[in-house]
Amino acid sequence: MSRVLLLSALLGFVGAGFAQPAGKQKVYFGRLGQPEISLYTSDGDGRNERLLVPHRELEYSPSFSPDGRWIVFTAETSGLADIFRVHPDGSGVEQLTNHPAFDDQGVLSPDGKTLAFVSSRGNGRANIWTLNLATKKYTGLTHDLSGNFRPSWSPDGRWIAFSSDRGAKLEFVPGRFEQLQALGIYVVRADGTGLRRLTRPGGYSGNPVWSADGKKLLFYETDEIGGFLAQDATARGSRTEISSIDVATGERATFTASNETKLSPQWLKGGRIAYILRSKDSAEGLKIATPDGRVETVLKGTVRQAHWSPDEKQLVYERLRPRLDTDKARVEPYESLAPKTSADDRFTLVWGPPLASASPDGKSLVYHITEGETRRIGMMNTDGSGVHTLFRREGLDAMNPTWSPTGDQVAFGLGKYFRTPGFPPSQIAVVRPDGSGFKEVVDDKENSGFPSWSPDGKRIVFRHGRQLSIVNLADGKIAALTDGSAEDNFPQWSPRGDVIMFTTNRDAGDFELYSIRPDGSGLKRLTNTPGNDAHSVWSPDGEWILFTSARTGWKDERALYDAVPQAYGELFIMRKDGSEVRQLTDNKWEDATPVWAREPPVSVQARAGDGRKRQ
Repeated sequence: MSRVLLLSALLGFVGAGFAQPAGKQKVYFGRLGQPEISLYTSDGDGRNERLLVPHRELEYSPSFSPDGRWIVFTAETSGLADIFRVHPDGSGVEQLTNHPAFDDQGVLSPDGKTLAFVSSRGNGRANIWTLNLATKKYTGLTHDLSGNFRPSWSPDGRWIAFSSDRGAKLEFVPGRFEQLQALGIYVVRADGTGLRRLTRPGGYSGNPVWSADGKKLLFYETDEIGGFLAQDATARGSRTEISSIDVATGERATFTASNETKLSPQWLKGGRIAYILRSKDSAEGLKIATPDGRVETVLKGTVRQAHWSPDEKQLVYERLRPRLDTDKARVEPYESLAPKTSADDRFTLVWGPPLASASPDGKSLVYHITEGETRRIGMMNTDGSGVHTLFRREGLDAMNPTWSPTGDQVAFGLGKYFRTPGFPPSQIAVVRPDGSGFKEVVDDKENSGFPSWSPDGKRIVFRHGRQLSIVNLADGKIAALTDGSAEDNFPQWSPRGDVIMFTTNRDAGDFELYSIRPDGSGLKRLTNTPGNDAHSVWSPDGEWILFTSARTGWKDERALYDAVPQAYGELFIMRKDGSEVRQLTDNKWEDATPVWAREPPVSVQARAGDGRKRQ
C-alpha cells in the first residue's frame, strides 16, 4: 500500500478517490520551536560524557531498559519519528518501530519483552500503544481523541502510568493565539483495562515515574498553567514542584519548594530525587535533591530527559545545542533547506524559512530572520544558494515578506508588530528585489502586517489592527474588509482574485479558516475542527489550500522542550471549499507557514498519488 493511502486509512480521511494536484508539488515550510537535540551518556556522576549514537537529524526520549542492557530512544529521519534501541556503548542499534505515523517515548517492560510507547497510528492522536517484541503485535491501550504521553511501567509489569490532557477544556490565552495544555496523571493495566485518574482535575502534572516498590508515582506539577506563556518559563517566575502520590490511597507528598521550573523527575537510591532544572543562567542542568535538603548538580547546561541505569552507574540524556554563529546572532537551520518526508508522495517538503514567499518564477525565496533584537528580510535562491539580506532596519522588525505577482516588488510589515513599548506600530512597506525603491504604502496609527497582493498587483490586503483592510496602491486609500469584531489575520488573496482567505476566531473560540470576497460579501467558513487552523496559502491555480492545523492536538508534554503552550501544528491540504482534507506531516513539532512553490498552473486529476512504500 502506498504511504498516502496508508496514512489516509490511519487518520480516517478520504480514500483512494481523493483528487489532488497533478505532478510533483514542492512546498517550503517553517518548523517553529524545534530544538537541536543529541543523545549523550556519561558515568552516573556526570563524568566522561560521550555521544551515544552519531548525530544525524534528531535523537530524543532516551530510557534504560530494566536490565540495563539497552537504551531505547527516538530518532527522526527526514521528519519521520521511529523508536530504536542500542547498547549503552553505542553498539547494536536496532529499529523497533517502522511506521508512517509518529512513534515516540518508548519504554521497555520489566521483563524486556514489551515496548510501551506513544503513537499517532490509529486515529491520528497521541495514544499509548504496546509492541510485543517477539510477535511484533501492536496493541492500542488508549483510544482517546486527546493526547496521552510519557508511559511508565510499574515494577511488576501490570500497570502503565502516563500523563494525558483528556477531559481538559480547550482554552486560549486571552488575546493570544496560543492554547493552554492541562495535564493529569493516569494509570491503566497493561491489557488496556482499569483506566483511572490519580491527580486532581485542573493544573499541570506530567512525566510520572514508579517507585521501586510500585506503590507511588513521582511527577512534576504546577497550578500556574498560564505561567508557561514565556519562551523560557523562568522568565515569568513559573514554578513546578516534584511531588508523589500513593497509587492506592491518593496520599500526596512534595519533595521540592522553590520558585523554579523543575521537570523530568526520577527516583534514586537512598531517598534521593533527580530532576531537570530549567533556568536562564548557570543554574540550569540536572540536579539531585537529597533527603537532608541539599541539592547537587550532576550536569550543567540545557539537559533534558535524563535517565539513570538500574545500578545508577550510567546516565543517558538529551542535550539541546544552541545554533549560534561567531557574532552570537541566531542562525536558523533552514538556510540549508532540509528535505522532509511527506505523507502524500505527490508533495516534496522542504524545511525552509518561516513566513516566506516564493517569487513568481519559482527561483527565489524571501523570508524574515531574527538577529538579536531585530528581524530582517532575507533572500535566497530556492536551491539554498545566494543567501543575503534584502532589507534591514536596526531596532525594527521587518516581517512576513511577500512577492508581487510580477516579481518586481516585495511587500512586508515594518515596525514592532507586537506593540513593544516605545516603538511605533508596524506598517506596510515595499522594496524592489535589489533592495532599492523602499516605500511605506500604509502609514497610520494602526498595527499592520501580513500583506498579500491582489493578482493584478494593484491592491494589498493586510492585517490592520484586529481587522482586515485593503489598500489601493494607486491612491493610497484604505478600505476595511472586515469589521474588527474578531481577531482576523493572515489574509491570502486567491490567485483567481475572487476571494480572500484568512484566519479568525469568530463564531468558534478557536481560530478557523474563512473566505470573503474583496468587496466584503460572501463570508464563508472553510474549517470547523477543535484546534487552530492558520497560515494558509493557495495553490498556484487557486484550487487548493495548504494550511497549518492543531486539530491533531499535542504529542508530548509541552513544558519539556519549551514553554509556549501552543498545540503542535501539522501541514494539511484541502480543496478551496474546505473539502477533501489530507494530512502531510506528523510529528511533535510545529510545522507552519507553508509556501507552495510557484510553478506553472497545475491541473487537477481525480486520482490518488502513486506513492512509494516506506522501507
